[in-house]
Amino acid sequence: MELQKINGHSRDDGFDGLDALAEHEEFLPHKTGIKKELHFTDFEGKTSFGMSIFNLSNAIMGSGILGLAYAMSNTGIILFLILLVFIAVLSAYSIHLLLRSAGVVGIRAYEQLGNRAFGPPGKMLAACIITVHNIGAMSSYLFIVKSELPLVIQAFLGKHENTGEWFLNGNYLIIIVSALIILPLALMKQLGYLGYTSGFSLSCMVFFLISVIYKKFNIPCPLDDEHDNITHIADHFHEHNSTDDFCEAKMFTINPQTAYTIPILAFAFVCHPEVLPIYTELRDATKKRMQNVANISIMAMFVMYLLTALFGYLTFFGAVESELLHTYSRVDPLDVLVLCVRLAVLVAVTLTVPVVLFPIRRALLQILFPDKPFHWARHIAIAFCLIFLVNLLVIFVPSIRDIFGLIGATSAPSLIFILPGIFYVRIVPEDQEPMKSRPKIQAACFAALGFIFMIMSLSFIITDWVTGESRSGGGH
Repeated sequence: MELQKINGHSRDDGFDGLDALAEHEEFLPHKTGIKKELHFTDFEGKTSFGMSIFNLSNAIMGSGILGLAYAMSNTGIILFLILLVFIAVLSAYSIHLLLRSAGVVGIRAYEQLGNRAFGPPGKMLAACIITVHNIGAMSSYLFIVKSELPLVIQAFLGKHENTGEWFLNGNYLIIIVSALIILPLALMKQLGYLGYTSGFSLSCMVFFLISVIYKKFNIPCPLDDEHDNITHIADHFHEHNSTDDFCEAKMFTINPQTAYTIPILAFAFVCHPEVLPIYTELRDATKKRMQNVANISIMAMFVMYLLTALFGYLTFFGAVESELLHTYSRVDPLDVLVLCVRLAVLVAVTLTVPVVLFPIRRALLQILFPDKPFHWARHIAIAFCLIFLVNLLVIFVPSIRDIFGLIGATSAPSLIFILPGIFYVRIVPEDQEPMKSRPKIQAACFAALGFIFMIMSLSFIITDWVTGESRSGGGH
């Protein structure tokens, strides 16, 4: 993706040279006689290019992948493809703005970019948005563990209903998973070490994708459904009167649900809080190298999203549910392949939680201990408190999903569109790019697009609450 061209200048303009200069000097030069400022990250980048791709891809791939087939059923294949391409390009451009802002001032922390652009209030705003957004993401992942893991254990034991044993209680299970898997991984000193678990997590999702493609050729349409009659699903799609029409792929369709798919897709590529921590730890880090990490990660997730949505939709057509795995279990609750897929998704979701936790800890450290060097006690205490807090939320607040749906509708557009655009306009010096230059106008329009997305998302959620209908379908 030629992001230099999008931005209105080529390599000959000398911007790459300026970036490289800022980056090879590492952080901004310090006046002589003044003690050199402590870097927030007091280690050199050691994470390989491949591991960085695994980590960023894992950060991008959220629970929203389970809702994409449903999104496609409400847009049609062509419109879905157009929207997905549009959002992927915008996400890559957004990361370009972030890296460009970071390169100009030699800062590789989202919160410090906020500080540079707007002073302490900007730093606090960026840190709060990252913290709230990522706690919401962690909660949504643990919700999946809480609801799905008891069902998977129950099915492996051959039980048709929950008999009430402790190991079928979701609350106990998320505490066990948090203590035995998430906490030890969250205690890693550097995000780069999670490259291996991120790679494994992605391989679980590839298994999920292969299974979705395989099932397309094994499940008839309409469903022969003894457990749960198809008619209640068909009611939602009353415009499909005939079975033939019901089992036919729509290339392009507009219905009342279509507008809801835009926020689902817009948030499908949220990885921006993780971009700068991964950039900091990248070996031989330059803006161009990190942009390549981002472009490859976005491209890989684009392919995975498209294939999952396409084959999920072509399996069930109008009968697809907002959570794809539920649609499969309606066909046969004890299908071994579907059970393995559910287990793989659970593993993938669990291994994503530590990656999402890193930017929260970084944001909290930037606010509470901005000039302190790394210390294990702080590192461990923050991880423990965060995991403890998220467990409490998931166990005791049943409506937490709705609350974070509302927060997600404000934090996600801020992280993808608004903050990168505003930071770029404020941080890149006017002697390099005047206010009326094409790149800055593009960045300002990009931030404005974020406000439009935010208003759309909030209005949909409020409409849902007012009408009392539920239209879940993903998010990050």
